[in-house]
Amino acid sequence: MDDASGINFGPLPPFVPEFPVYIFYLGERKHDDPNLVTQSHLEILKSVLGSEEAANKSMVYSYHHGFSGFAAKLKPAEAEKLKKHPEVIILLENRKLGLQTTRTWDYLGQFSTPTSSKSLLHETNMGSGAIIGVIDSGIWSESGSFDDDGYGPIPKHWKGQCVSADQFSPADCNKKLIGAKYYIDGLNADLETSINSTTEYLSPRDHNGHGTQVSSTAAGSFVSNMTLPGLSSGSIMRGGAPKAHIAMYKACWDVEGGMCSVADVWKSFDEAIHDGVDVLSVSVGGSALKTLDVEIDIAIAALHAVNKGIPVVSPAGNEGSRSSSVINVSPWILTVAATTLDRSFSTLITLENNKTYLGQSLYTGPEISFTDVICTGDHSNVDQITKGKVIMHFSMGPVRPLTPDVVQKNGGIGLIYVRNPGDSRVDCPVNFPCIYLDMEVGSELYTYIQTRSSMKIKISPYKTIIGESVASKVAKSSARGPSSFSPAILKPDIAAPGLTLLTPRIPTDEDTSEFVYSGTSMATPVIAGIVALLKISHPNWSPAAIKSALVTTAMKTDPYGERLTVDGGNYKVADAFDYGGGLVNLEKVTDPGLVYDMDINDYIHYLCSQALYTDKKVSALTGNVNNKCPSSYSSILDLNVPSITIPDLKGTVTVTRTVTNVGRVKSVYKPVIEAPFGFNVVVSPKKLKFNKTRNKLAFTVTVSPGSHRVNTAFYFGSLTWSDKVHNVTIPISLRTRFIDNFFL
Repeated sequence: MDDASGINFGPLPPFVPEFPVYIFYLGERKHDDPNLVTQSHLEILKSVLGSEEAANKSMVYSYHHGFSGFAAKLKPAEAEKLKKHPEVIILLENRKLGLQTTRTWDYLGQFSTPTSSKSLLHETNMGSGAIIGVIDSGIWSESGSFDDDGYGPIPKHWKGQCVSADQFSPADCNKKLIGAKYYIDGLNADLETSINSTTEYLSPRDHNGHGTQVSSTAAGSFVSNMTLPGLSSGSIMRGGAPKAHIAMYKACWDVEGGMCSVADVWKSFDEAIHDGVDVLSVSVGGSALKTLDVEIDIAIAALHAVNKGIPVVSPAGNEGSRSSSVINVSPWILTVAATTLDRSFSTLITLENNKTYLGQSLYTGPEISFTDVICTGDHSNVDQITKGKVIMHFSMGPVRPLTPDVVQKNGGIGLIYVRNPGDSRVDCPVNFPCIYLDMEVGSELYTYIQTRSSMKIKISPYKTIIGESVASKVAKSSARGPSSFSPAILKPDIAAPGLTLLTPRIPTDEDTSEFVYSGTSMATPVIAGIVALLKISHPNWSPAAIKSALVTTAMKTDPYGERLTVDGGNYKVADAFDYGGGLVNLEKVTDPGLVYDMDINDYIHYLCSQALYTDKKVSALTGNVNNKCPSSYSSILDLNVPSITIPDLKGTVTVTRTVTNVGRVKSVYKPVIEAPFGFNVVVSPKKLKFNKTRNKLAFTVTVSPGSHRVNTAFYFGSLTWSDKVHNVTIPISLRTRFIDNFFL
């Protein structure tokens, strides 16, 4: 901030409202009637504020369907006093969350045409009857992705509605989009300047496009005759469950790229549970800081949904490729990493001798005929050398990247970035070529240019290259494990394509084209669409069983058999902290053979061990006074997750897992161990025999440091149970810790 004299006084302090919003969690509902639940919330507020009028004025939301709690505007001292009320289990601040922002289905083996033979898509009638709830930034209902042609009736169990508000009405819904609500009071109460209709739609209508893209990726209807560069004539775009219904809960708003408050997100969960969604796709999250509040942001609301049989699918986050950057780490949440597709947007750079180089670009303008190219590593003389030329810029070291607007302002007609694979990209103006070359190719081109007195190049519009020649990678932006909050629980769980997806775009003044390629947070709705199909295929499977099926059948390779690598600095083969079980495998997921199932007792074990829950909190959460924390001898390592992660191995440790047979009634499985380097891993028993009376069996895995004598990094392996038909694989991640709190 500068005053009239030009003196800089530094940034303004953040705005702090006089009455911030606080969230009070009370556990499971004590009444079936939501009105009685709300009245009990008002009584609690009244005990501090003194009158019913003050309580009503303070109340922002009453959570009275899926669980019990409320959000209220209070002075900090009032909130602290209310925290001590005997019915209050947890007090949360109303933190701000961020949005973690179609070739996909061909790539995964689920072909785009509805006539494909016996696939999960075909067997479930493309998701017909399933309801996918989406908590996001709203929806643009006019998009062809939400056409309801050929849809059957709305499911009878549906209780939701489409509200009437700013440029949105119930008439904007149909048999595809069957629910649309919005929640803004929690965010607005904590903003210095409230969101209003001049900057956003105060309704379920989407203003920034994120929610529209997420919804279409999960369950978009068939949209044919796509005509983008490199796509074959008549290409089709669709979602994972194209005949599933969509319910939008707008809790994220077009502020700072997409902002949501915990209070609004919780209200969305509360309503979605009541309305009858079958799956929830929630592409939001906070940071990966090791605090209990971060873990509570969406986790507690999500637990109530999962406990009612509703899988919750959320992103691993976009803070990769740093270690321990993963978010949404609770074991009941299905946490998704993002990969690229087998698709490259390639722009041809042609030299005067017809030698060519392929760069990455989305340039769609006219071909740029042979033009002088100038190389630069800084910005010092860009105004003198740019006019009428293409600039080749090496993005290295502490120098800020040369931005395309600077080149364009100084008369340049194109910009070639030479960069490391993991370096971030910049926004490029429409129809201005920004072409990316990796360091090896760029150096070769640079050397060639330097040996000539002058050099001209030609730039062609991009074309799409599809197929096995294009490597699939875990995206640089995809957050990595291990979880900083609970490192013994492997996160992320699964990976799915999240980059360069074909999705609908909302109309804007700048660009009215309907379709674009975009979206790292799109991996979450890819999995949500698949989960919706699995819910139809296996209606009795729990959310944990569905997660297990995804993890244990996942691929460590791309669909062509090439090992997945990671994008972000130096290339390496991907491991469990990059992609969990691996890349989702649509061919195998519907018939996993065995599943690692969990229920509320397992989740209580986690909360007591990792979040320090007491018996009182557990009883309130479940609504059952008989539910208590397990004994102090219960290890978090024995939680029945489909993975084994031991972050602090000193001596010999034995962990227990239980598998449930969902395949052939009479079957025998034998273990196949791929031990992490240097470690000893032994499984007992050597066979699992299932029959009509025994469909659930336990086994132990005993691990020791083997040849390791020092604190190590994590090493990775796997355990597979095989009956020669099914290969049920879980990741093993081991790290020694001979000296506590000391890492090299």
